[in-house]
Amino acid sequence: MTDKIIVNSWNEWDPLKHVIVGRADGTCIPAPEPALDAKVPEDSDMRGQFGPRTKDTVDKANELLDNFSSLLEKRGIKVDRPTPLNFNQPTSTPDWKSETMFGCMPPRDVLLTVGNEILEATMSYRCRWFEYLCYRPLLQNYYNKDPNMRHESAPKPRLTDADYRKDYLSDKIGIQKRLQWTEEKFFVTTEEEPLFDAADVLRFGKDLVVQHGFTTNLKGIDWLKRHYKDHRIHAVNFPGDPYPIHIDATFTPIKEGLIINNPQRRLPKEQRKLFEDNGWKIIDSAQPAHNQPPPLCYSSVWLSMNVLVLDPKTVCVEKSEIYQAEQLDKLGMEVIPVDLRDSYAFGGGIHCCTADVYREGDLKDYFPKQKISSL
Repeated sequence: MTDKIIVNSWNEWDPLKHVIVGRADGTCIPAPEPALDAKVPEDSDMRGQFGPRTKDTVDKANELLDNFSSLLEKRGIKVDRPTPLNFNQPTSTPDWKSETMFGCMPPRDVLLTVGNEILEATMSYRCRWFEYLCYRPLLQNYYNKDPNMRHESAPKPRLTDADYRKDYLSDKIGIQKRLQWTEEKFFVTTEEEPLFDAADVLRFGKDLVVQHGFTTNLKGIDWLKRHYKDHRIHAVNFPGDPYPIHIDATFTPIKEGLIINNPQRRLPKEQRKLFEDNGWKIIDSAQPAHNQPPPLCYSSVWLSMNVLVLDPKTVCVEKSEIYQAEQLDKLGMEVIPVDLRDSYAFGGGIHCCTADVYREGDLKDYFPKQKISSL
């Protein structure tokens, strides 16, 4: 495989040629902190636990991630891997201390590739403040080998207590109250400073669609709007999600003109106009094959729709998600089953554990019919 590096990716579906796949080494269940306390459901078996994950679960997750990497390589896709840190150590800034870090299984959370630029997100969890360091060796290599590559980093947030709403920390808050708050766009993060995770952003050529939720606030979306001056930025939200974190288990573009949407978290009617006016179809995704997420997993059962599109005719789906695979097959896609469920607890699904470096294809305008976007 050639040593030449090209950094370039404009959307979620053009032919994938180079990707980063995460690792499970040393992953920790993070110590309690404001944003995480709000994210972990009251009945979750993760409540009150923190520290290194067990060796057997780490080894199994790594085996699956290694196998996935090999599968991609056999299809001619170049795969790079991050360099894990010692995540089981205290970290601090002048404003706070954290007992542990997290891990580097989900690079999609940290890195956003738009054109020839890779942007490091601010992140909104204290335990993930230093996670970008796992990817610096790769980014430095890309920078050295691709003269057109831009390596950018969003301003690191202070993440003081002012960034979080104390209202969210109570164990007494039930699901109905959380759903009400989501509909009112009242989230754990305040508007103290710009915050965003890269996994809240979907790329549609000249347009970027960004979820406003737990991990991305309006100031973060405004920062992205100022940063990507040649793009149109669209803020979206999904009222049916009591824990809105990352968009890729809710709203998933499969190819030009087609999106699958979580039927429990449908895009509001007024926000669908951008897509419908430009001939895009938004259809309900298939139901998950499981009633519960794996043990000690942050995510919901809707990782079923957290798929990785390799090209407009080919998609990777977790192998146990038979309903999602069947739906995509009927939509004319070649479905590649990937055994990854036992790595879900380390940071997410098939889309989460990857980050684009290079997809073939040029910048296009998929939504020419629209009024000027506003937040």
